[in-house]
Amino acid sequence: MKTLAAISRFCNKTFALWVLVFAVLAYFSPDTYKPLAGWISPLLGLVMFGMGLTLSVNDFKLVFSHPADVLIGIVAQFVIMPTVAYALCIIMNLPPDIAVGVILVGCCPGGTASNVMTFLARGDTALSVTITSCTTILAPLVTPALIWLFAHQWINIDPLSMFWSICQIVLIPIAVGVAVHTLLGTERIQIASTALPLVSVIAIVLIVAAVVSVSQPNIASTGPLVFAVVVLHNGFGLLFGYLVAKLFGMNLAKRKCLSIEVGMQNSGLGVALASVHFAAMPLAALPSAIFSFWHNISGPIAATIYHRWEEK
Repeated sequence: MKTLAAISRFCNKTFALWVLVFAVLAYFSPDTYKPLAGWISPLLGLVMFGMGLTLSVNDFKLVFSHPADVLIGIVAQFVIMPTVAYALCIIMNLPPDIAVGVILVGCCPGGTASNVMTFLARGDTALSVTITSCTTILAPLVTPALIWLFAHQWINIDPLSMFWSICQIVLIPIAVGVAVHTLLGTERIQIASTALPLVSVIAIVLIVAAVVSVSQPNIASTGPLVFAVVVLHNGFGLLFGYLVAKLFGMNLAKRKCLSIEVGMQNSGLGVALASVHFAAMPLAALPSAIFSFWHNISGPIAATIYHRWEEK
């Protein structure tokens, strides 16, 4: 148990390194990892089940005790990142397949890694968990609508089909995880909870490797452009999340929370949706794959900086 916990913590702390290592391996040996492409959705479903397994009714108490803070976080998440994504696509005149991929990751809910980063930043972790949970649950309705709104000029979008995909990949696994947690109780799932970070790291690493292997022929020419867009997208999310929280008079802990919550996306969902719905655009999954790597570098950097900030 202790060994498993130690391995899990180590892999979680070095997540970005493993993503980079396997992305490089997949680039130079694509045939080895191409078979993983068919497992992207199940792998993400496993991650979402793990998220559900850690959730309980208590995680949603803030919705009722501090509804304004939660609502601001949800709206900020679903307004800032899609809008910034669209603006970058227009300003940088991105090719259609990359533009669709950038908008796709921008329309996804917040990632669970934001909760850990908020904790390390000495931010409002309870608020972070609540916002992540709420945006994830709302994703089947909101994400397809936002993708249609911002990306329909580049490709035909089927919101209903995407709604069902997100239900299968996200909502149903989370619901099953919550149900298992409720039935078995916190103590009985303790061992599983210890292994969850390790399972999540392995799943996301394999997802990124699958995307890189499939996109390998095009990465050499478009990789630097996509990386630049992802860095800007993530950076503006961190900045604008903080500024919105400050605009609404939130304290420092909540400002840190919103900054990280908005800036860090569920990029695994972006990869899965691109693989299922935009298969004709091989590069559409690449922004989400690079985002998976990059926000696990920028997140710890932001958390380290924020950790030193104290309320005056």
